[in-house]
Amino acid sequence: MGSVTDAYFEIPTHCKAGVVVNEGSDFHIEVQMVSVPEPGPEEILIRLNVTGLCSSDIHMMKGDLGVPPMSTFGVRSPGHEGAGVVVKVGQCVKTFKVGDRAGIKPLLDTCGSCELCLNGKETYCRAAVHTGLMAAGTYQQYVVSPARYASPIPDGVPDEIAAPIMCSASTMYRSLVESNLEAGAWVVFPGGGGGVGIQGVQLAKAMGMRPIVVDTGDSKRDLSLDMGAAAFVDFKEVEDPAKAVIEIADGVGVHGVFVTAPAAYKTAISYVGDRIGAVVMCIGLPPAGSMVLGADPCQYVFQNISIKGTLVGSRKDTAAALGFAGEGLLRQICKVYPISRLPEAVEELRNGQVAGRLVIDFNQKE
Repeated sequence: MGSVTDAYFEIPTHCKAGVVVNEGSDFHIEVQMVSVPEPGPEEILIRLNVTGLCSSDIHMMKGDLGVPPMSTFGVRSPGHEGAGVVVKVGQCVKTFKVGDRAGIKPLLDTCGSCELCLNGKETYCRAAVHTGLMAAGTYQQYVVSPARYASPIPDGVPDEIAAPIMCSASTMYRSLVESNLEAGAWVVFPGGGGGVGIQGVQLAKAMGMRPIVVDTGDSKRDLSLDMGAAAFVDFKEVEDPAKAVIEIADGVGVHGVFVTAPAAYKTAISYVGDRIGAVVMCIGLPPAGSMVLGADPCQYVFQNISIKGTLVGSRKDTAAALGFAGEGLLRQICKVYPISRLPEAVEELRNGQVAGRLVIDFNQKE
């Protein structure tokens, strides 16, 4: 869907939303009707066509990241991967018009003026508003966003691809950039058959790297190889997955380890082998206090190993990832459900049953 000049949309008073019930470890999701918000002077109202589902949503509903829970902010709908169309603009908005396509990201807004915002670290802004935690998330069909922070979605990138780019692909792009690895580098994605990792595989391939996926199951093997992985190692079929990866990576070890699956932190450093100057990139979020990543400091010293964490993508990162999609280098990797099946989709995500990404289409019928 492209831009529409002088478009008009009939806006309902209420819309469907996935609402968390019994917030905490025993949460569940219900589809309910909620009020459609009104945009402020510098905001836009977006009617979402789709939302991606992210493992971070599970953390938000469980409240296990060591941050104040959603209910602290009066938020009932998580989600931070939305793609849709602008249906109303505030009186001061100049950058969007009704009919334009727009996306919602993990950050709804930042202050824009602190040292972090001004020096390429806007995603760490201490005044940032986190979507689906501090403000209604993209499990709700109609959402408001500050116009300055919403992402324009270019023609040629379908909503079901654009939505996951708002978080998973832009997050992976940021991590790949900050790894400082060059074309030709061997990179491994333990748990890479999942929604975030498989976006990383595609981007790494597009950036000239050689991605290896460590995961299990035929569906994840097929998906990984189809999306550009140079090799797939099934951790249930080989006795020593790290040894298998090292053998593939010239018998030396990988240049980069991109950890998207929290369970993989325990063995992340083992994939480095004897590689000098390797980097381990921390991306996936385990429950607070549940995981430690480490090794003998002598190994860091003798092999010049770096361990680095990255959060989510900035507006610039999102635009770059959308550019890759526009060139056909980020393809659809999602299973699409209607909003009525959101509770089922959340349980699939919660139980780690998903190859690729899950997307909810608000317009899809049963």
